[in-house]
Amino acid sequence: MTNPTALELISRSNRLGADPKNTNYAGGNTSATGTETDPVTGEEIQLLWVKGSGGDLGTLTEPGLAVLRLDRMRALTNVYPGVDREDEMVAALDYTLHGKGGAAPSIDTPMHGLVDAAHVDHLHPDAGIAIATAADGEALTGTIFGDRVVWVPWRRPGFQLGLDIAAIKDANPQATGCILGGHGITAWGDTSAACEANSLWIIDTATAYIAEHSSPEPFGAELTGFGALAEADRRAKAAALAPTLRGLVSTDSAKVGHFTDVPEVLDFLSRSEHPRLAALGTSCPDHFLRTKVKPMLLDLPADASVEDSLARLQELHEAYRADYQAYYDRNAVDGSPAIRGADPLIVLIPGVGMFSYGANKQTARVAGEFYLNAINVMRGAEGLSSYAPIDEAEKFKIEYWALEEAKLQRMPKPKPLATRVALVTGAASGIGKAIATRLAAEGACVVIADLDLAKAQAAAAEIGSADVAIGVQANVTDEAAVQASVDAALLAFGGLDLVVNNAGLSLSKSLLETTVADWDLQHNVMAKGSFLVSRAAAKVLIDQKLGGDIIYISSKNSVFAGPNNIAYSATKADQAHQVRLLAAELGEYGVKVNGINPDGVVRGSGIFAGGWGAKRAAVYGVAEDDLGKYYAQRTLLKREVLPENVANAVFVLCTSDLSHTTGLHIPVDAGVAAAFLR
Repeated sequence: MTNPTALELISRSNRLGADPKNTNYAGGNTSATGTETDPVTGEEIQLLWVKGSGGDLGTLTEPGLAVLRLDRMRALTNVYPGVDREDEMVAALDYTLHGKGGAAPSIDTPMHGLVDAAHVDHLHPDAGIAIATAADGEALTGTIFGDRVVWVPWRRPGFQLGLDIAAIKDANPQATGCILGGHGITAWGDTSAACEANSLWIIDTATAYIAEHSSPEPFGAELTGFGALAEADRRAKAAALAPTLRGLVSTDSAKVGHFTDVPEVLDFLSRSEHPRLAALGTSCPDHFLRTKVKPMLLDLPADASVEDSLARLQELHEAYRADYQAYYDRNAVDGSPAIRGADPLIVLIPGVGMFSYGANKQTARVAGEFYLNAINVMRGAEGLSSYAPIDEAEKFKIEYWALEEAKLQRMPKPKPLATRVALVTGAASGIGKAIATRLAAEGACVVIADLDLAKAQAAAAEIGSADVAIGVQANVTDEAAVQASVDAALLAFGGLDLVVNNAGLSLSKSLLETTVADWDLQHNVMAKGSFLVSRAAAKVLIDQKLGGDIIYISSKNSVFAGPNNIAYSATKADQAHQVRLLAAELGEYGVKVNGINPDGVVRGSGIFAGGWGAKRAAVYGVAEDDLGKYYAQRTLLKREVLPENVANAVFVLCTSDLSHTTGLHIPVDAGVAAAFLR
């Protein structure tokens, strides 16, 4: 049974972490001390429960807690070798753990275990960091909080910081918390409720003081020409810039992107002081570990043309990489981890918004949230004083900390399609849904495009959160609608790597029964639709300069002549030749174009459920319920083709194992001899 103290800690942590005014995602940590019976001696012992490394307060559960013997943890003060060997203490914490399982202790554990308090919160509220990064933060701490909150000068997280806070608490018995210079806040209490109340009092008091005493324009006056564009215009410009930007920031390693145009970002970029403040970078360690020490900032007005903006962004990217390399070279010492890449993770576009990047969508989104935190921090600090983050050398020690490198090395190996963004048409059901599901399972971000928006969104929700899949409406016969679906992919995930032309329909009619409208409908959806989707996607793939894949879900009917489906089979033959034509044209850009020829996929198919199945069953003289079995029996393998079989083929085509394959059609028909490729 879970210890009541631990349960109380989890509840408090979830409440604090659920409100972004208290701390950023995965930021801060909480702890509680209590007693439990030692299963070896039967004696009562004191334990420390503390949020472990890498966890998030808002979603913390019992496995996310590290559990330590408090006496052994505090006994480490007797062997602490000093700040020059600080990192050794994290490994030493492992020898203080109690029982099996639980999370690994974080670097912040000493600020919980060494402080003489039963409950401790360490948080990263924007208001608290604003005080912590103000040039006169120590004086402001006294003014705002009196003697109830004490200033602690900047020190890199670790054992010595825990000793510092413990000493300050002992010297100031009236204090209920402290401001950690350049970092955040810490509060304590004799009970969990008192600790939480003290944390919230510090946050609310700082927030109220900033609101009452801040200068009216902390970021300076409005810059002419740098105001926000109209929503439609800024999102159109963002989509136009996204492919090239994604290619630039993926110079060292592929990235997924996130775009935001929230008012706070747009206002910051419209003000006169934003170039100076952006150059100063972020301060809180949690922030710049996700955002790099500073962003890349486009120094053109909002109405600059897309062409001029792209040209300037390429110049700025080259300069950013050189500047970051110089930053690394200035600060690296023997034993420093190798440089992790010189590309920016935050790109600011005046009048448009912010792009943020990471190894996956969640990381990219959180990086953007962290830079928004940094903007809020700068606003508070500038409003009261001036923003004065920790210096470059200290930032480097955090960013290239051996412990941070070890944490990165422990991360699981990426899935095969990690960092890839896929757009699948007709993906709300059947083959398309199976393809989208498989691609997401293999690590891709997926845009489910379908004529029915509600079904597209429902299918996306089945696959995962908006960090994994989104649903968009797309009529593939409409040029503007196709472009809108591609733009949605760019704004949701920063780019596009993989397109599956799957949207289709079929009318089973003989030649004499087929009307011009029947012919036009099927050719519009599959032949014209595939052309429109491929053309819009190809422009993105070319601009990104990262290669990519275009895959057509054609049909065995593209090479097999059967009765009563003249329009369907002819348009499938059109699609099949598009594969060859585009493979020849796009190869120089590293874009592979391939096709898949399934046999009739009955189970889960929207086409078959919409009447095609009944008509094909009538042609072959079998019951509709037996159509799948009929198709299976005419194959060499005697197996029914399922949506998942087609999805498997799509996955294989876009993996590195087939990196040299283009212009290919893969039969997924269980062996239909008449459809053998010649």
